[in-house]
Amino acid sequence: MALNGDEQAAAAAVRVIGGWACPYAIRVFAALKLKGVDYEFLQEPAGRKSELLLRSNPVYKKIPVLLHNGNSICESMIIIEYVDEIWASNGPAILPAQPYSRAIERFWAQYTDDKIAPAFLVLRGFTKGDKDEAAAQVSTAMQHLEEAFVKLSQGKHYFGGESIGFLDLVLGSHLGWFKAVEKIAGVKVLDGTRFPELTAWADRFCAHGAVKDVMPETDRLVEFSASLNAPLEAKASSQAK
Repeated sequence: MALNGDEQAAAAAVRVIGGWACPYAIRVFAALKLKGVDYEFLQEPAGRKSELLLRSNPVYKKIPVLLHNGNSICESMIIIEYVDEIWASNGPAILPAQPYSRAIERFWAQYTDDKIAPAFLVLRGFTKGDKDEAAAQVSTAMQHLEEAFVKLSQGKHYFGGESIGFLDLVLGSHLGWFKAVEKIAGVKVLDGTRFPELTAWADRFCAHGAVKDVMPETDRLVEFSASLNAPLEAKASSQAK
């Protein structure tokens, strides 16, 4: 059956199923803004999965999902690469042109999500684990990323050079939670003395026009984290009785 005009327009529209506090969604929002692409944000309800999400990502059932031209694109890093390719003529490229440079940025992007994201969940009390070990894991990751920034940026403003690139988006999407975790866990994540290059980079990234409107405020993230933890704490308390 052929689509009518309204249905065709809806299929062609750019929509993102995500969450305002989700770093994986934040990086997608910022990538679209870098490319000057208008999009509709579909807030996924906290604590449950919408029918749209389950239809759009039936395998992982996770956010974010990009809806474009009647297709669903899942996994944040894959979405960023899709955005960069589909809107290649819109502004600077997000991924480097040189294959080796692309491989290196992908490596550090995956490292970021593997090391920082799960440690933050422990430090927030959302998942079980040793908080001292989690803090040490983040500290080691930051040291590696400080060194990577010096090497990759070559004295420029971002990992990607003079403009925000792939690794900037991936690491930068966690910056809101950097400050929130510092408040929640009482640990210093972004230490200007130990990591001067990353600290200066973080300020530039958060002030960028494509980022500042999608980066959540620290206090709002702290409150959000507490609201997610409350049912877990209540369950643990009831089981202890």
